Amino acid sequence: MTNDVFLHLAMTLKATGYSFTTVTPATHARVNSRLENAWARNATDVFGWSRPFREGVITPELFEAMRNADVLDTHGEGWISRVRASTLRGQLFLHSAYPTTASDAIFFGPDTYRFANAIARYLAGDVRLKRAVDIGCGAGPGAVVIALERPQADVFAVDINDMALRYTSVNARLAGAMRVVVQHSDLLDGVDGDFDLIVANPPYLLDAQERTYRHGGGSFGEGLSLAIAGLARTRLAPGGTLLLYTGTAITDGTDRLLASIAPILDDSTLEWDYQELDPDVFGEELDEPAYAEADRIAAVLLTARRARS
Repeated sequence: MTNDVFLHLAMTLKATGYSFTTVTPATHARVNSRLENAWARNATDVFGWSRPFREGVITPELFEAMRNADVLDTHGEGWISRVRASTLRGQLFLHSAYPTTASDAIFFGPDTYRFANAIARYLAGDVRLKRAVDIGCGAGPGAVVIALERPQADVFAVDINDMALRYTSVNARLAGAMRVVVQHSDLLDGVDGDFDLIVANPPYLLDAQERTYRHGGGSFGEGLSLAIAGLARTRLAPGGTLLLYTGTAITDGTDRLLASIAPILDDSTLEWDYQELDPDVFGEELDEPAYAEADRIAAVLLTARRARS
């Protein structure tokens, strides 16, 4: 399957006026468990809620585009899509269908919206960019938001997951973000130069299966976040900024990520701010053995700036 047929599917879906805001997996499961939602009734059910569908639910053109893109699986007397589509800031993004159980699945959810909105708020100011990078780009929302807000900038989208790079390439083309450069990279290995803006929304949970899109490593999932924070010391250009949207486990009132990140960033050339955006995310993870000591998991935003001289 080529990216062209994937792009054609996205364009065909977008042309229908499709719109869908993606919820948490827990909410998705609850809504889909209702008896009336066992089968899809429209394209939103097919591509947003990842419900099985029967013939006639979507247009022949859309069904043919799905067939050509090889994203159909049989399901009883019908089919189910292996891709999902979400809308964010007026753009459509293809990503993995619910549930995201595969090791190379591409996740999209409420974290993605908070991440993209944090980038947009930052760029609403007088920010000049020549080079930016989205580390662990996933479906590419970070890179696309930057590229659309600063169309003259060179924007890199890097990930270790080849499926993520494919989704990002298609989604960037669909949005008209033609200066997005998609590149395979572990953090910034093999990517030269400094950046005026580094953004990242890395995996921040401890996942028993160590799936790429969820598992952050470390004691409580903070491993990747700490590694990315460290890049602020070495890869930001003078005056450059790191925006790191991530999560942290709170145990006995202590923010485990903040306690580890302060020694990394307490540097005379960096000014940084750490903000809790949501005090309670992925509460279902507290049932897992890895979080037996945690009180909650919070969503946070780290902003680190390098001095201009």
